[in-house]
Amino acid sequence: MTNIATTALWRDISAQAARESAREPLLKEYLQGAVLDHHDLGSALTNRLSGELVCDLLSEALICEILRGIDTDSAFISAAAADICATFERDSACKMSLSVFLFYKGFIALQAYRVAHRLWLGERRSLALLLQSQISLRFGIDIHPAAKIGCGIMLDHASGLVIGETAVIEDAVSIMQSVTLGGTGKESGDRHPKIGHGVLIGPGAKILGNISIGCGAMVAASSVVLKPVAKHAIVAGVPARVVGDTQSDEPAMAMNHYFNCQ
Repeated sequence: MTNIATTALWRDISAQAARESAREPLLKEYLQGAVLDHHDLGSALTNRLSGELVCDLLSEALICEILRGIDTDSAFISAAAADICATFERDSACKMSLSVFLFYKGFIALQAYRVAHRLWLGERRSLALLLQSQISLRFGIDIHPAAKIGCGIMLDHASGLVIGETAVIEDAVSIMQSVTLGGTGKESGDRHPKIGHGVLIGPGAKILGNISIGCGAMVAASSVVLKPVAKHAIVAGVPARVVGDTQSDEPAMAMNHYFNCQ
């Protein structure tokens, strides 16, 4: 997202927080500290991440050092803004972008992964793995810091999500709970799935091995995918087979898990 779009999003979130603060006095102090005291998304997100990640192994001082510069990293903040918009637009239960920022663990766990990924790319790998461990313990979501994840990602519920070291997820993807993007055994090297733009992955799906899921494809709930999936294909079953065509470049946007078998 552009800086202008990100600024506009933060204005909306702040306005929503002000309304909720007036509507529910018991939340006034919480909303003030989490949103209204911050002049932009970067500042608020840094505060939010700090509150979630501090633990016995990661002191407040250490987390502050890890998060240093996040609030002014335009690429990082733009990705977070795109993730908020993606979740708000695709989740029918979500009524405010404020809710995504404050209450959706899939969103905040994804931003914490982005911090760990930043550390990994900076060759601070033990620290990145320590952060991964805390993210897993805190949120029940295990994303290797070396994995490559794009923008506009929705992790719906996200509980039980596992994403392996060499996995790649392109932009505008929606992933439901209990999904695994894993390997197939003890092989080393490039061994995890590559998820194309706009893909929708249903709850409980397991995608295993260095295989590609083509742009605009859909993986149905509880499927086990062991072979590459073509663009726009719908696959279902154990093992998964092609059962239809999404007829869409971005089924992740529609979030329609229903399909007619061919």
